[in-house]
Amino acid sequence: MDDIHWTPTAERILLVASELFYARGIRAVGVDTIAEAAQTTKKTLYDRFGSKDRLVAAYLERREERWQAFLLDYLERRPVDDRILAVFDAMYEWRERDARRGCSVINAGAEITNPNHPARRLLAPQKLWLRDLFVELAERMGLRDPRLLADQLLLIHEGALVSSSVIELDTTMDAARAAVRTLIAAHRR
Repeated sequence: MDDIHWTPTAERILLVASELFYARGIRAVGVDTIAEAAQTTKKTLYDRFGSKDRLVAAYLERREERWQAFLLDYLERRPVDDRILAVFDAMYEWRERDARRGCSVINAGAEITNPNHPARRLLAPQKLWLRDLFVELAERMGLRDPRLLADQLLLIHEGALVSSSVIELDTTMDAARAAVRTLIAAHRR
């Protein structure tokens, strides 16, 4: 959100709104609640972000930036041939650290159905970024048909994210990792 006037107050509003949106849900949190929790006024919130919808978009954009930076750093510390599986390890660690309610993008997608909402246009690119990363990792490993494999890996990843938010994570992650190992073996040249 390049046109937002980023001041310390705007950062505080975004931080508070992000915590509230993630913990309670986007629709459940009103501007009054955000302004009060951020110790500011609704006018200041609107001056900085223009609307709640744009604040939601900033929240999703910032959270995705944090996830991507975390994941890339996590993968950089792993051998190339272990990086596809490491994405799933990173997902587990991220969940334990910062994602107890599941994926903010999936959660937002369930709440925001209006195609014209400024946050809606962010959802698919965030998932496609991970798909493209899977393609790159598969190519580096020399696996066959990296695009098909990436599509399959993304489905497993997203299914694990959704499942882990409603059932025991260890079971979900074990099943996801087993499926990924099987796919990798099937795509070896």
